[in-house]
Amino acid sequence: MPQINAGDFKKGVKVIVEGSPYEMIDYKFVKPGKGQALYKTKLRNLLTGSLLDITYRSGDSLEAADIKNADGLYSYFDGSSYIFMDNESFEQVSLAKEVGEEQLRFVKEGEPCGLLYWNEQLISVTPPKHVILEVTYTEPAAKGNTATNVTKPAKVETGAEIQVPAFISEGERVRIDAETGKYLGREAAE
Repeated sequence: MPQINAGDFKKGVKVIVEGSPYEMIDYKFVKPGKGQALYKTKLRNLLTGSLLDITYRSGDSLEAADIKNADGLYSYFDGSSYIFMDNESFEQVSLAKEVGEEQLRFVKEGEPCGLLYWNEQLISVTPPKHVILEVTYTEPAAKGNTATNVTKPAKVETGAEIQVPAFISEGERVRIDAETGKYLGREAAE
């Protein structure tokens, strides 16, 4: 594998630390009065999401991670894994429920997703930025409650729960930020 020298560190670079893939989310160049220059890095583990702070000296290097991005389609959930179709190879690939559960709580079957591979193994997915889902359950709005920014919980067709404005009722379609779960607006009926 190619090596990445400390002088070439930048945000977004993918490296191997202690046998696991990490993404560099921050780095700082520090030149003390005496001695070697230092590179203070913040790394995010691509398998677990945990953060790591490590300081490297100039001249140090890290192994580049064999990370590949691809486009895919969420096919179905088989009870223990999420199944995707890779749009390039048309192969079915799976992601364990524990890994993808949080990322896919607002994604319906047939939705496009970004796939992230490490050593030919699917390790993460990126949901679409915005999704449109139907509200399957919410309490009716209280009469006369017209104050601004009044929200209530609502369950959407994927089973996830979000906060929606008081005027939203069952059966309506809403636009949601798939990353944060934030309500963005109401969608017109088809």
